[in-house]
Amino acid sequence: MIKPLHTIYGFIAASFFVAGSALAQNAPQARTPDVIFVPTPQEVVDAMLKVAKVGPDDVLYDLGSGNGIIPVTAARDYGARAVGIDIDPQRIAEANANAQENKVTDKVKFIQGDLFEQDLSEATVISLYLLNSLNLKLRPTLQALKPGTRIVSHAFDMGDWEPDETLDVNGRRVYFWVVK
Repeated sequence: MIKPLHTIYGFIAASFFVAGSALAQNAPQARTPDVIFVPTPQEVVDAMLKVAKVGPDDVLYDLGSGNGIIPVTAARDYGARAVGIDIDPQRIAEANANAQENKVTDKVKFIQGDLFEQDLSEATVISLYLLNSLNLKLRPTLQALKPGTRIVSHAFDMGDWEPDETLDVNGRRVYFWVVK
């Protein structure tokens, strides 16, 4: 006996739904962001990139890149290649749109992932706007980067790792280190 097509398609759809639900239950859940998204003001971005002396030979990695303002500005205004890393898919979508709008998609890429699990070895500059606790957690990884790597953080320091320079940008702190 031949079953009507709608019955067959209904069975197939139900099978995919059940299989998909089982896979979803077994799939690892993405970690939630460690910080809420607060955009870095453009004047702070400019100060961060200037103190880090970003240029066309640099590869900037922005950890917790949010809407991508730092990587996009580094590419657009300084000619650097840049990589933004953020765990939140909504922020990645905004960052990619920002890169397209600023016509820097050839120089910038965004990775949806956990910044603690990324290979940062290509970076010549690291930018951050996280929290003290996250900076401290990242500190061993950052200090292990190749000598001369520049690190710049908006608002949050690295504990007893003294910055090479500290700036005040209209009441906002910017910290700068060079890996020795």
